[in-house]
Amino acid sequence: MTEFLTLPFSFPFMRDAALLGLMVALPAGLLSCFLVLRGWSLMGDAVSHAILPGVVLAYVAGVPLILGAFVAGLGSAMAAGWLQGNSRIKRDTVLGVVMSGMFGLGMVLYTAIPSELHLDHILFGNMLGIGPDDLRLGAIISALVGGALLLKWRDIALASFDPVQARVSGLAVRWLDYALLAMISATVVAMLSAVGIILSVALLIAPGAIAFLLARRLAVMLGVAVAVAGFSTLAGVWVSFWLDSAPAPTIVLLLLIQFIAAFLWRNVATRRNTAG
Repeated sequence: MTEFLTLPFSFPFMRDAALLGLMVALPAGLLSCFLVLRGWSLMGDAVSHAILPGVVLAYVAGVPLILGAFVAGLGSAMAAGWLQGNSRIKRDTVLGVVMSGMFGLGMVLYTAIPSELHLDHILFGNMLGIGPDDLRLGAIISALVGGALLLKWRDIALASFDPVQARVSGLAVRWLDYALLAMISATVVAMLSAVGIILSVALLIAPGAIAFLLARRLAVMLGVAVAVAGFSTLAGVWVSFWLDSAPAPTIVLLLLIQFIAAFLWRNVATRRNTAG
């Protein structure tokens, strides 16, 4: 039994995949709560798709791909935030336009510019092929983003629930929004090697959505979301070994199963309370 549980992690590449997933789980879990509470779930999707042209242009310029991804993701997120705040267009419409436009630009650049980039790895990740640089980057981003969120979660919560009161209290709400967008972009960059562009959105939404169903206080919600993200990444890597499947989609599948279970549990609990 012990060998059955530990055998997958006896291989270095499996241990590295699990370690990177656990690193990413902290900022992704914390951010997912605020994205769900703010109605910003599509923001993570927009950022994850918007980094593709940055990756291609960084390859052409000969600079680190991570740098191009971060600049493109942050620029697109801030542009979407500015457009939403200075026009009558609703947030979901702005995000849809920015997301599809940037992803389309990335695909055009990818096909027009000869390169050795593997689109599958960019889109879906390559957890079993990560190296020391990916682990170092994941550790740095996890420490910076996770630390900032843990220090400022009360301010971000106040700005999320009552922005008027936050302004009266002296908080720079707009700068908090921009800081949150920067942290989303950095976390997506950290997840680029782990789950790729497309599947990273699941880790930025599902843990917070599951925690929202299970918890009634924000502090508890944050803890539950991080635990869900960490468990899903660790269990997903372990299950993928025995199923001979890719880790990233397995992680997302486990998140979906947990969301369905939390949804059913919440419905049953609500009916019992109503009946009582």
